[in-house]
Amino acid sequence: MTMSKIVIFGGTGMTGTCAVRYALEKGLKVRLMVRNEITVPEEFKSMVELVQGDVVNANEVENAVKDQELVCVVLGTRNDLKPTTVMSVGMMNIRKAMEKYNLLKVSVCLSSFLFFEPGKVPKMFTDLNIEHQRMLDILKASSLEFRAILPPHIADEPSGEFALAYDKPPNLSRTISKIDLGKFLIDSLFDDKHAKQVIGICTKP
Repeated sequence: MTMSKIVIFGGTGMTGTCAVRYALEKGLKVRLMVRNEITVPEEFKSMVELVQGDVVNANEVENAVKDQELVCVVLGTRNDLKPTTVMSVGMMNIRKAMEKYNLLKVSVCLSSFLFFEPGKVPKMFTDLNIEHQRMLDILKASSLEFRAILPPHIADEPSGEFALAYDKPPNLSRTISKIDLGKFLIDSLFDDKHAKQVIGICTKP
């Protein structure tokens, strides 16, 4: 069976728009859950199905997941580094909705700081890293075929070659192109070797 319907959470951010663009290029039917339609880029506004809602609202998340086959989660805080539980609450709501509708495949963008010992995470990112850890714990405690993708600095750079590693960073560079990260968030859902894996990714120098 060919999976063709995907719902993307966080599809209006820097990496999220790259994932949406690539999913459309790949011929997938894309549904976006957004709080406000004004944030959706004009270039693909007419090409996606928009569902209004907030990830912290379980009913709205359920509505977004219903009738879909694949899920991609690119939730972020933009540049807000204050303590938050919005993303982990959202992740739990997404997980419960997927379990309700028997969906298995989900890719989730987290951070390579999860590979660090807690004391070695830069202080300004400590709170965000704790929240990313909560999201990863929610995935690991589920029966989902998750792809937890842990990028280093996401760069506004052209596409290039990139490297992958399981349960560790590839350590070839400290960046990944937003285009390549968006692409891998989608492509990883179609390769079962990535199921239930924590995946490091970075640009090849």
